[in-house]
Amino acid sequence: MNELNIRRRSVLLGAAAGAAGLALPQLALAADTYPERPITFICPWPAGGTADASMRAICQTAARVLKQPIAVENRAGAAGMIGAKAIASAKADGYTIGQIPISVTRFSQLGTLQADPRKDFTYLARTSGQTFGIAVQPGSRFKTLQEMVAHAKANPGKVTYAHAGVGGATHVGMEEFALAAGIQLNAIAYKGGAAALQDTLGGQVDMLADSSSWAPHVEAGKLRLLATWGEQRTPRFKDTPTLKELGFKVVVDAPNGIGAPAGLPPEVEKKLREALRVAVLSEEFKAVADRIDAPVMYLDGPDYRKYVGQVYEHETQLIERLKLKELLAKG
Repeated sequence: MNELNIRRRSVLLGAAAGAAGLALPQLALAADTYPERPITFICPWPAGGTADASMRAICQTAARVLKQPIAVENRAGAAGMIGAKAIASAKADGYTIGQIPISVTRFSQLGTLQADPRKDFTYLARTSGQTFGIAVQPGSRFKTLQEMVAHAKANPGKVTYAHAGVGGATHVGMEEFALAAGIQLNAIAYKGGAAALQDTLGGQVDMLADSSSWAPHVEAGKLRLLATWGEQRTPRFKDTPTLKELGFKVVVDAPNGIGAPAGLPPEVEKKLREALRVAVLSEEFKAVADRIDAPVMYLDGPDYRKYVGQVYEHETQLIERLKLKELLAKG
Protein backbone atom coordinates (compact mmCIF):
# COMPACT_ATOMS: atom_id res chain seq x y z
CA MET A 1 0.00 0.00 0.00
CA ASN A 2 1.59 3.32 -1.07
CA GLU A 3 1.81 6.40 1.17
CA LEU A 4 -1.11 8.16 -0.55
CA ASN A 5 -3.46 5.22 0.04
CA ILE A 6 -2.36 4.95 3.67
CA ARG A 7 -3.14 8.64 4.25
CA ARG A 8 -6.54 8.29 2.48
CA ARG A 9 -7.44 5.22 4.59
CA SER A 10 -6.51 7.07 7.79
CA VAL A 11 -8.76 10.02 6.87
CA LEU A 12 -11.71 7.68 6.13
CA LEU A 13 -11.27 5.78 9.39
CA GLY A 14 -11.00 9.04 11.32
CA ALA A 15 -14.21 10.34 9.72
CA ALA A 16 -16.07 7.14 10.52
CA ALA A 17 -14.94 7.23 14.13
CA GLY A 18 -16.01 10.84 14.41
CA ALA A 19 -19.46 10.06 13.03
CA ALA A 20 -19.89 7.20 15.48
CA GLY A 21 -18.80 9.44 18.31
CA LEU A 22 -21.39 12.02 17.33
CA ALA A 23 -24.18 9.42 17.05
CA LEU A 24 -23.88 8.25 20.64
CA PRO A 25 -24.45 11.68 22.25
CA GLN A 26 -27.37 12.26 19.87
CA LEU A 27 -29.00 8.99 20.97
CA ALA A 28 -28.48 9.91 24.61
CA LEU A 29 -29.91 13.37 23.98
CA ALA A 30 -33.02 11.85 22.35
CA ALA A 31 -33.58 9.66 25.41
CA ASP A 32 -32.98 12.58 27.77
CA THR A 33 -35.55 14.79 26.03
CA TYR A 34 -38.16 12.06 25.46
CA PRO A 35 -41.05 12.63 25.18
CA GLU A 36 -40.96 15.81 23.13
CA ARG A 37 -44.47 15.45 21.68
CA PRO A 38 -47.79 13.69 22.43
CA ILE A 39 -47.88 9.89 22.66
CA THR A 40 -50.49 7.73 20.91
CA PHE A 41 -52.03 4.96 22.98
CA ILE A 42 -53.77 2.20 21.00
CA CYS A 43 -56.72 0.64 22.83
CA PRO A 44 -57.81 -2.57 21.04
CA TRP A 45 -61.40 -2.29 22.30
CA PRO A 46 -64.34 0.01 21.49
CA ALA A 47 -64.64 3.41 23.13
CA GLY A 48 -66.88 3.52 26.18
CA GLY A 49 -66.26 -0.04 27.36
CA THR A 50 -64.66 -1.13 30.63
CA ALA A 51 -61.23 -1.77 29.07
CA ASP A 52 -61.32 1.64 27.39
CA ALA A 53 -62.22 3.33 30.71
CA SER A 54 -59.39 1.64 32.60
CA MET A 55 -56.78 2.48 29.94
CA ARG A 56 -57.87 6.13 29.83
CA ALA A 57 -57.43 6.36 33.61
CA ILE A 58 -53.88 5.01 33.28
CA CYS A 59 -53.08 7.36 30.40
CA GLN A 60 -54.20 10.43 32.35
CA THR A 61 -51.85 9.69 35.23
CA ALA A 62 -48.94 8.58 33.02
CA ALA A 63 -49.30 11.79 30.97
CA ARG A 64 -48.77 13.87 34.11
CA VAL A 65 -45.59 11.94 34.90
CA LEU A 66 -44.25 12.21 31.34
CA LYS A 67 -45.41 15.84 30.96
CA GLN A 68 -46.93 15.13 27.55
CA PRO A 69 -50.49 14.29 26.48
CA ILE A 70 -51.34 10.65 25.73
CA ALA A 71 -54.06 10.38 23.08
CA VAL A 72 -56.14 7.20 23.17
CA GLU A 73 -56.90 5.74 19.74
CA ASN A 74 -59.44 2.89 19.63
CA ARG A 75 -58.56 0.13 17.13
CA ALA A 76 -61.23 -2.45 17.93
CA GLY A 77 -61.87 -5.75 16.18
CA ALA A 78 -60.83 -9.41 15.96
CA ALA A 79 -61.01 -9.89 19.76
CA GLY A 80 -58.38 -7.20 20.32
CA MET A 81 -55.95 -8.49 17.71
CA ILE A 82 -56.31 -5.56 15.27
CA GLY A 83 -55.02 -3.20 17.92
CA ALA A 84 -52.30 -5.63 19.00
CA LYS A 85 -51.03 -5.93 15.43
CA ALA A 86 -51.01 -2.13 15.10
CA ILE A 87 -48.80 -1.86 18.20
CA ALA A 88 -46.37 -4.52 16.94
CA SER A 89 -46.14 -2.79 13.52
CA ALA A 90 -45.59 0.75 14.83
CA LYS A 91 -42.30 2.63 14.85
CA ALA A 92 -40.27 1.73 17.93
CA ASP A 93 -39.63 5.28 19.13
CA GLY A 94 -41.83 5.41 22.24
CA TYR A 95 -44.55 7.52 20.63
CA THR A 96 -46.88 4.58 20.00
CA ILE A 97 -47.80 2.31 22.90
CA GLY A 98 -50.97 0.44 23.78
CA GLN A 99 -52.85 -2.25 25.61
CA ILE A 100 -51.81 -5.82 24.85
CA PRO A 101 -54.48 -8.42 25.69
CA ILE A 102 -52.97 -11.58 27.18
CA SER A 103 -54.94 -13.48 24.52
CA VAL A 104 -52.15 -12.58 22.07
CA THR A 105 -50.49 -15.72 23.43
CA ARG A 106 -53.39 -17.82 22.13
CA PHE A 107 -54.47 -16.01 18.97
CA SER A 108 -50.91 -15.79 17.63
CA GLN A 109 -50.81 -19.59 17.70
CA LEU A 110 -54.28 -19.87 16.17
CA GLY A 111 -53.34 -17.59 13.28
CA THR A 112 -55.61 -14.65 14.16
CA LEU A 113 -52.66 -12.42 15.08
CA GLN A 114 -49.82 -12.11 12.59
CA ALA A 115 -47.22 -11.36 15.24
CA ASP A 116 -45.17 -13.33 17.77
CA PRO A 117 -45.82 -12.09 21.34
CA ARG A 118 -42.47 -13.55 22.46
CA LYS A 119 -40.42 -11.22 20.27
CA ASP A 120 -42.56 -8.56 18.57
CA PHE A 121 -43.41 -6.43 21.64
CA THR A 122 -41.61 -4.44 24.32
CA TYR A 123 -43.51 -5.16 27.55
CA LEU A 124 -43.87 -2.17 29.86
CA ALA A 125 -46.36 -3.09 32.62
CA ARG A 126 -48.99 -5.64 33.48
CA THR A 127 -52.03 -3.71 34.70
CA SER A 128 -55.14 -5.54 35.87
CA GLY A 129 -57.13 -8.72 35.47
CA GLN A 130 -60.78 -9.47 34.86
CA THR A 131 -63.45 -11.10 37.00
CA PHE A 132 -64.96 -14.03 35.11
CA GLY A 133 -67.85 -16.11 36.33
CA ILE A 134 -70.65 -18.55 35.56
CA ALA A 135 -74.16 -17.14 35.92
CA VAL A 136 -77.64 -18.63 35.55
CA GLN A 137 -81.20 -17.32 35.70
CA PRO A 138 -82.74 -17.04 39.19
CA GLY A 139 -85.16 -19.87 38.42
CA SER A 140 -82.49 -22.24 37.11
CA ARG A 141 -82.50 -25.81 38.38
CA PHE A 142 -78.82 -25.27 39.26
CA LYS A 143 -78.65 -23.72 42.72
CA THR A 144 -74.92 -24.48 43.02
CA LEU A 145 -72.08 -25.30 40.66
CA GLN A 146 -71.91 -28.81 42.13
CA GLU A 147 -75.55 -29.39 41.11
CA MET A 148 -74.73 -28.29 37.56
CA VAL A 149 -71.71 -30.61 37.40
CA ALA A 150 -73.76 -33.56 38.64
CA HIS A 151 -76.47 -32.89 36.05
CA ALA A 152 -73.92 -32.48 33.26
CA LYS A 153 -72.27 -35.78 34.15
CA ALA A 154 -75.64 -37.53 33.91
CA ASN A 155 -76.52 -35.68 30.68
CA PRO A 156 -73.35 -35.23 28.56
CA GLY A 157 -73.56 -32.36 26.08
CA LYS A 158 -77.03 -31.26 27.18
CA VAL A 159 -76.19 -28.28 29.42
CA THR A 160 -75.68 -25.17 27.27
CA TYR A 161 -73.62 -22.09 27.99
CA ALA A 162 -73.17 -18.82 26.11
CA HIS A 163 -69.72 -17.36 25.51
CA ALA A 164 -68.26 -14.42 23.59
CA GLY A 165 -66.56 -16.33 20.76
CA VAL A 166 -64.52 -19.42 19.90
CA GLY A 167 -60.99 -19.19 21.26
CA GLY A 168 -61.71 -16.27 23.58
CA ALA A 169 -61.07 -16.28 27.32
CA THR A 170 -64.67 -17.14 28.23
CA HIS A 171 -64.77 -20.11 25.86
CA VAL A 172 -61.33 -21.46 26.68
CA GLY A 173 -61.77 -20.91 30.44
CA MET A 174 -65.10 -22.71 30.49
CA GLU A 175 -63.77 -25.66 28.50
CA GLU A 176 -60.74 -25.87 30.79
CA PHE A 177 -63.16 -26.05 33.73
CA ALA A 178 -65.22 -28.74 31.94
CA LEU A 179 -62.07 -30.82 31.48
CA ALA A 180 -61.18 -30.46 35.15
CA ALA A 181 -64.76 -31.39 36.16
CA GLY A 182 -64.93 -34.34 33.79
CA ILE A 183 -68.05 -33.06 32.03
CA GLN A 184 -69.11 -32.26 28.48
CA LEU A 185 -70.97 -28.99 27.93
CA ASN A 186 -72.66 -27.56 24.85
CA ALA A 187 -70.85 -24.32 24.03
CA ILE A 188 -72.89 -21.68 22.16
CA ALA A 189 -70.68 -19.04 20.55
CA TYR A 190 -71.81 -15.42 20.18
CA LYS A 191 -70.24 -12.40 18.52
CA GLY A 192 -69.40 -10.72 21.78
CA GLY A 193 -70.42 -10.82 25.42
CA ALA A 194 -73.42 -8.50 25.06
CA ALA A 195 -75.32 -10.92 22.82
CA ALA A 196 -74.40 -13.86 25.08
CA LEU A 197 -75.71 -11.96 28.10
CA GLN A 198 -79.01 -11.10 26.41
CA ASP A 199 -79.75 -14.70 25.45
CA THR A 200 -78.97 -15.85 28.99
CA LEU A 201 -81.34 -13.25 30.42
CA GLY A 202 -83.91 -14.38 27.86
CA GLY A 203 -83.62 -18.04 28.83
CA GLN A 204 -82.19 -19.21 25.49
CA VAL A 205 -79.25 -20.93 27.19
CA ASP A 206 -78.68 -22.55 30.58
CA MET A 207 -75.63 -20.56 31.65
CA LEU A 208 -73.46 -17.58 30.82
CA ALA A 209 -69.66 -17.64 30.92
CA ASP A 210 -68.37 -14.08 30.82
CA SER A 211 -66.40 -11.36 32.52
CA SER A 212 -68.32 -9.04 34.80
CA SER A 213 -71.11 -8.13 32.33
CA TRP A 214 -73.34 -10.20 34.65
CA ALA A 215 -72.46 -8.15 37.76
CA PRO A 216 -75.31 -5.56 37.72
CA HIS A 217 -77.82 -8.28 36.81
CA VAL A 218 -76.67 -10.45 39.71
CA GLU A 219 -77.04 -7.49 42.06
CA ALA A 220 -80.51 -6.78 40.63
CA GLY A 221 -81.59 -10.40 41.14
CA LYS A 222 -81.94 -11.12 37.42
CA LEU A 223 -79.07 -13.63 37.42
CA ARG A 224 -77.46 -15.89 40.03
CA LEU A 225 -73.70 -16.32 40.19
CA LEU A 226 -72.51 -19.93 40.65
CA ALA A 227 -68.74 -19.36 40.71
CA THR A 228 -65.99 -16.93 39.82
CA TRP A 229 -62.69 -17.91 38.19
CA GLY A 230 -60.07 -15.90 40.03
CA GLU A 231 -57.39 -16.93 42.49
CA GLN A 232 -59.49 -15.45 45.31
CA ARG A 233 -63.11 -14.42 45.81
CA THR A 234 -64.00 -11.04 44.43
CA PRO A 235 -64.86 -8.49 47.16
CA ARG A 236 -68.04 -7.40 45.37
CA PHE A 237 -69.38 -10.98 45.39
CA LYS A 238 -67.64 -12.35 48.45
CA ASP A 239 -70.31 -15.02 49.05
CA THR A 240 -69.63 -16.68 45.68
CA PRO A 241 -66.93 -19.40 45.70
CA THR A 242 -64.12 -19.69 43.15
CA LEU A 243 -63.63 -22.69 40.88
CA LYS A 244 -60.38 -23.36 42.72
CA GLU A 245 -61.94 -23.58 46.18
CA LEU A 246 -64.67 -25.85 44.79
CA GLY A 247 -61.96 -28.35 43.87
CA PHE A 248 -61.26 -27.47 40.23
CA LYS A 249 -57.67 -26.42 39.52
CA VAL A 250 -58.65 -23.64 37.14
CA VAL A 251 -57.79 -19.95 37.54
CA VAL A 252 -58.67 -17.51 34.75
CA ASP A 253 -58.17 -13.79 35.29
CA ALA A 254 -56.76 -12.84 31.84
CA PRO A 255 -54.64 -9.90 33.00
CA ASN A 256 -53.89 -7.29 30.36
CA GLY A 257 -50.89 -5.08 30.09
CA ILE A 258 -49.27 -2.26 28.19
CA GLY A 259 -46.50 -2.52 25.65
CA ALA A 260 -44.81 -1.03 22.62
CA PRO A 261 -43.17 -2.38 19.48
CA ALA A 262 -40.03 -4.46 19.90
CA GLY A 263 -36.74 -2.56 19.73
CA LEU A 264 -37.66 0.37 21.96
CA PRO A 265 -34.55 2.37 23.03
CA PRO A 266 -33.64 1.26 26.60
CA GLU A 267 -33.81 4.74 28.13
CA VAL A 268 -37.19 5.41 26.53
CA GLU A 269 -38.43 2.05 27.79
CA LYS A 270 -37.21 2.91 31.29
CA LYS A 271 -39.13 6.21 31.31
CA LEU A 272 -42.33 4.56 30.11
CA ARG A 273 -42.06 1.73 32.65
CA GLU A 274 -41.66 4.20 35.50
CA ALA A 275 -44.57 6.38 34.35
CA LEU A 276 -46.82 3.34 34.00
CA ARG A 277 -45.77 1.98 37.41
CA VAL A 278 -46.94 5.24 38.99
CA ALA A 279 -50.16 5.17 36.94
CA VAL A 280 -51.14 1.55 37.62
CA LEU A 281 -50.51 1.91 41.36
CA SER A 282 -52.34 5.24 41.58
CA GLU A 283 -55.56 5.76 43.51
CA GLU A 284 -57.23 7.03 40.33
CA PHE A 285 -56.68 3.73 38.54
CA LYS A 286 -57.59 1.66 41.58
CA ALA A 287 -60.94 3.46 41.80
CA VAL A 288 -61.75 2.69 38.16
CA ALA A 289 -60.51 -0.91 38.49
CA ASP A 290 -62.69 -1.49 41.56
CA ARG A 291 -65.71 -0.10 39.75
CA ILE A 292 -65.35 -2.59 36.87
CA ASP A 293 -64.24 -5.57 39.01
CA ALA A 294 -60.73 -5.56 37.54
CA PRO A 295 -58.21 -6.59 40.23
CA VAL A 296 -54.95 -4.63 39.98
CA MET A 297 -52.19 -7.10 39.06
CA TYR A 298 -49.16 -4.88 38.45
CA LEU A 299 -45.91 -6.32 37.13
CA ASP A 300 -42.94 -4.34 35.81
CA GLY A 301 -41.96 -4.86 32.18
CA PRO A 302 -39.30 -7.60 32.55
CA ASP A 303 -41.49 -9.66 34.91
CA TYR A 304 -44.47 -9.11 32.61
CA ARG A 305 -42.42 -10.49 29.69
CA LYS A 306 -41.62 -13.65 31.70
CA TYR A 307 -45.29 -14.03 32.56
CA VAL A 308 -46.28 -13.77 28.88
CA GLY A 309 -43.78 -16.52 28.07
CA GLN A 310 -45.29 -18.79 30.72
CA VAL A 311 -48.84 -18.14 29.47
CA TYR A 312 -47.73 -18.82 25.89
CA GLU A 313 -46.56 -22.31 26.88
CA HIS A 314 -49.78 -22.96 28.83
CA GLU A 315 -51.86 -21.84 25.83
CA THR A 316 -49.91 -24.20 23.55
CA GLN A 317 -51.03 -27.11 25.71
CA LEU A 318 -54.63 -25.85 25.95
CA ILE A 319 -54.94 -25.38 22.19
CA GLU A 320 -53.97 -29.00 21.71
CA ARG A 321 -56.14 -30.38 24.54
CA LEU A 322 -59.22 -28.43 23.50
CA LYS A 323 -58.60 -28.91 19.75
CA LEU A 324 -59.15 -25.19 19.23
CA LYS A 325 -57.67 -25.12 15.72
CA GLU A 326 -60.21 -27.72 14.62
CA LEU A 327 -63.06 -25.77 16.26
CA LEU A 328 -62.05 -22.54 14.51
CA ALA A 329 -61.79 -24.37 11.18
CA LYS A 330 -65.41 -25.45 11.62
CA GLY A 331 -66.45 -21.85 12.25
